[in-house]
Amino acid sequence: MNIQDMINEIQQRHDIVGRRGELRRALAAKLSSRHLMIEGNIGTGKTVIAKSIADYFDQAFLRVDGDERFTENKLVGYFDPPMVVKSGYNWESFIEGPLTRAMKTGGILLINEINRLLETTQNVLLTAMDEGQIILPKLGSVNAEDGFMIIATENPSEYVGTTALSEALRDRFVWIWLDYQNEEEENGIVRVRSSNDDRQQIAVAVKIARRTREHPDVRRGSSVRGAIDIANIIERLSTTNEDWLLASVMSLATKIELIDGCGKSVEEVIAECVREVLSPDFR
Repeated sequence: MNIQDMINEIQQRHDIVGRRGELRRALAAKLSSRHLMIEGNIGTGKTVIAKSIADYFDQAFLRVDGDERFTENKLVGYFDPPMVVKSGYNWESFIEGPLTRAMKTGGILLINEINRLLETTQNVLLTAMDEGQIILPKLGSVNAEDGFMIIATENPSEYVGTTALSEALRDRFVWIWLDYQNEEEENGIVRVRSSNDDRQQIAVAVKIARRTREHPDVRRGSSVRGAIDIANIIERLSTTNEDWLLASVMSLATKIELIDGCGKSVEEVIAECVREVLSPDFR
């Protein structure tokens, strides 16, 4: 099967709208046995791409969500003290972490928001990626089975709580950037992912969410998830201006971030976005 046929099957199996170029690059990385870094804003579908690749190749799929509490031992594994007392330092007393399990099964390890992991945790990945091997104290080496792959996602470095990856770690990945999709594709996503089948309502919901990305007082605008939520909520209400505003505030207040010192509330900024989309009907 050629790569275009593979893309078609993945899109159909996972209801993926668009993203053909990104899927093509991800498949090229997988078929070339490269580890993959997917970077992009929140809600652009980074995890969807990773999971769809793992599903297509019918591989074990393990996921790690990065934060500073996810230590080296949680990633690799650790000895269970009661079991060590009972049987000593052996595989029976060792609790495998997701990296070890992925290597032993030839699976795909998704590390979501890798740039939120501690640097010491990140460094464990170097030999696994470079040599396909890690050394476990008292147990010896673990060698990666065929198919082992790390897919990491990260938000842009300016996001709160992120840290820059070391040059050594970045050097071991190939890279894909996921930007927001165009308006037509976002309309298609909302039709697939929401319960609303009214195309006009969907179009308005998408325009409102997209407008937050352009507003001068917004540092981080809404992803298409905001449009999905608006479409689902407005379907249960009426389409008066007040209800569009209500649905938009409910859906977007948790999904946008204002610039420091803008002097406006989130509700005021969302109201401006709704007004601009519905104008001249908005009152």
